Amino acid sequence: MFMSIHNLLLQVIEEQLRKCGYKRNLDVAELYLGRKGLKEVTDLSRFRMLKFLWLNHNKITRITCLSNNWQLSELYLNNNEICDITGCLKHLTSLHTLLLNNNRLANLQATATELKGMTNLQILSLFNNPLAQESSYRPYIIHYIPSVQRLDRQKVVQKERDNAFKIFNPERTAVIQSLGFGRRTDSVLATKSTSKSSLRKSVPSSGNDGSVDRKNPDALEVLLLRTYQRSLMQYSLLDWTKIPSARQKRTGEQPLDKPQLLTLKFR
Repeated sequence: MFMSIHNLLLQVIEEQLRKCGYKRNLDVAELYLGRKGLKEVTDLSRFRMLKFLWLNHNKITRITCLSNNWQLSELYLNNNEICDITGCLKHLTSLHTLLLNNNRLANLQATATELKGMTNLQILSLFNNPLAQESSYRPYIIHYIPSVQRLDRQKVVQKERDNAFKIFNPERTAVIQSLGFGRRTDSVLATKSTSKSSLRKSVPSSGNDGSVDRKNPDALEVLLLRTYQRSLMQYSLLDWTKIPSARQKRTGEQPLDKPQLLTLKFR
């Protein structure tokens, strides 16, 4: 059975090489193996300069043929029977386009983990997979694979990125929102616990204009309290001394703590 599949694949590949006029394996930049009824594909590592590969519309269940094809830029795996891609694609960091729609991928987290290291990946299709039915599917992919510019044939807009960030990183969102913004808090600095209402009632006036009678000791005391009634400006800043350096993060010399805020008040 294996020999028949292997022979079928070799026959298909040789036919493609002949059509394209390739003489050496290093000359092969693209291979079209779509719609060939393939259930599995053996190692393609001999084509080290391969950049474009079509394996769409087959019956492939798992990808095990791309261990040394580092140069791949476009990979078409749509319309197959792939259930899991864990450990199969993450080394293909040159990928720009990846089509995996119409398969059987069910684990959203595992799929995103496999792809998140692809910093050049801009076009990604995952629709018509079980994982795409999850309510958080699109924001999850946008957040954990930030290089993607077009997901499932739809452009990723900045508003989607902002919303995804708020959903999956709420603590950092709170820190960012507090940095650089003054938050006003009304408070009264006084030597007595006198309410505003009692102050108004106790202020004697010497005219219709409501001015304070400065000859009256009680009035002067109330005026003094008024001068201490101020609006405070409160600023929250991130305490960078509590943030471990990149080296400390790598070596684990210092435990990772939650970000701490320093609060400064000005009258």
